[in-house]
Amino acid sequence: MTDPQLALEIQGLEKIYAGNKGTAAKHALKGIDLSVRRGSIFGLLGPNGAGKSTAINILAGLVRKTSGRAMVWGFDIDKQRRNAKACIGIVPQEIYFDAFFSPREILELQAGLYGIPARDRRTDDILDAVSLLDKADSYTRHLSGGMKRRLLVGKAMVHNPPILVLDEPTAGVDVELRQNLWAFVRKLNDLGVTIVLTTHYLEEAEELCDEIAIINHGEVVACDTTANLLGRLDEKVIIIRPAAPLAALPDILQKIGANLNKAGEIVIQFNPSHLSIGKILEKLQQAAIEISDLSTQESDLEDIFLQITAKKEPT
Repeated sequence: MTDPQLALEIQGLEKIYAGNKGTAAKHALKGIDLSVRRGSIFGLLGPNGAGKSTAINILAGLVRKTSGRAMVWGFDIDKQRRNAKACIGIVPQEIYFDAFFSPREILELQAGLYGIPARDRRTDDILDAVSLLDKADSYTRHLSGGMKRRLLVGKAMVHNPPILVLDEPTAGVDVELRQNLWAFVRKLNDLGVTIVLTTHYLEEAEELCDEIAIINHGEVVACDTTANLLGRLDEKVIIIRPAAPLAALPDILQKIGANLNKAGEIVIQFNPSHLSIGKILEKLQQAAIEISDLSTQESDLEDIFLQITAKKEPT
């Protein structure tokens, strides 16, 4: 029984690549389970070689799974292969187009490959949606990097899939272009498209994603809402700038784990459930330290990622 609220449903998905001439077989996916809600932005994170691309390529019908079950928009990728493939669009990391094709020609060719009759094609609508209608007849070699990224998205949309998978969409782009692409992803999601995003930029996942799964060594080591993942670390950092420079830390501060950084600031990592800010301020008062400035830092997704992946060694 499939859940009508799910865009993707993966159960016990396993992939083993056979070894060649003395090379050991590679267990790329070790029975992973994942569920992606319709209308969400779902982040799929993990180090290189963790199994992200294998999972995506199985969903797209490019790689055969060893075992397990996968549903795309309610269609089984084995029993209803054509329907499943029609419901997903893949936006690859690599940018490649024929330099002498125009965006319009590229989308028309892609629509033809999907068997979409000319009368049913939405080429101009898609070009408008990805803000390339004014470049419809230009050579792709004249497009900027950001325009080419958007054209990749448009190419994946020709068959009107309800799910788009964006594989490292901002790899190698500058900060401004990254921000523009983030806005574009939100726009697609507002139109009802379910987005699955793989990224190495943890701030990107933290900014965009409703839910996040972390894959490491072929296994899902964490899967939760972004807010819940961030809430896993009961840890904060408080940074105190003394009014007068300190030659050394008083014993009373060393006992609560304080350190001096290169700027002469007192840095204390603490768990609020064990040590309150009020208690820290009390210790500073007891040490007769006058405070010039004070700031706190929350844990971020990078802390979670490093903590979780460090715990999981390869098997």
